[in-house]
Amino acid sequence: MSRLQSPTDAVPEGAQITVCEVGPRDGFQNEKTFIPTDRKIDIVNALFASGLRHMQVTSFVSPRAVPQLADAEEVLAGIDRPDGAYVTALVPNLRGAERAATCALDAVHTVVSASETHNRKNVNRPIAQSLSEFEAVFDTLKTAGIAVEGGIATAFGCPFEGVVPPEQVARIARRYQELGADSVSLGDTTGMATPLTVRAAIRAIREAAPGLDIHLHFHNTRGVGLACVMTGLAEGVTHYDAAVGGLGGCPFAAGATGNICTEDLIYLLQESGYATGVDLEALISAAQLAQDVIGRSLPGQVMKAGPRLKRHDPELTVTAAG
Repeated sequence: MSRLQSPTDAVPEGAQITVCEVGPRDGFQNEKTFIPTDRKIDIVNALFASGLRHMQVTSFVSPRAVPQLADAEEVLAGIDRPDGAYVTALVPNLRGAERAATCALDAVHTVVSASETHNRKNVNRPIAQSLSEFEAVFDTLKTAGIAVEGGIATAFGCPFEGVVPPEQVARIARRYQELGADSVSLGDTTGMATPLTVRAAIRAIREAAPGLDIHLHFHNTRGVGLACVMTGLAEGVTHYDAAVGGLGGCPFAAGATGNICTEDLIYLLQESGYATGVDLEALISAAQLAQDVIGRSLPGQVMKAGPRLKRHDPELTVTAAG
């Protein structure tokens, strides 16, 4: 059995797991009705108040392409940052990096698809061009003292091309490492990840880019997002993205639904013996606030059912007849 197959790679019970909240970016960007800036700030502050400390707050995309996030600078300027907060934003190109460089950010997240077809749909350029253009992005952000996290979309499959070889994902991860990224995030853009594809991608990256920290970003399109988290934990990954209430999706991928839900993920981690630093009840309240602001029922399960040991008054529960 190789080192990468050893059970000693698994994250030990009691270990601290980092959960990065991406709802204010990956979730809000899909909402057709503009969410007022002050309400976005309210939701971000409520999420921080629950104990979450890593958050992808917005994206510096073209306001024409994603009008929902046209207020990126205003949102970042208006949020309350608790001690230990690590605030990030997504940038698709050099123009976005130049805007981000003027804001108080700890890191930015770049993204390129592992699928040529999806990359052209998502950012209208081939993979090689995206990676080449990231050289100026990294230089700009390094000068500003902002770290860069490399993102790989469609890392586990593409709705246009089908199978995405793990070796292709690993090659992109290696290029990110050469550019200066300390971490790479594998995006399950259309919910095509399975435990087997997750394991294969992680191991391929560790072979091709030793020392590169791996983050996992799952969607729940086919209902196995949390099963993929458990696979990630078994492979030693300690950083996961999730979206409040299960918000999200990809506007350039047919059939895509939301991210794995933050409350559901926190519940799973805590009930599995891992530390998250999050108050689940406070997080549920933040999810309910997001649901109220957005104005429709969100898919999260724990926000509806509550924690496992939530008590109910038997006097208020119907007694079976007979």
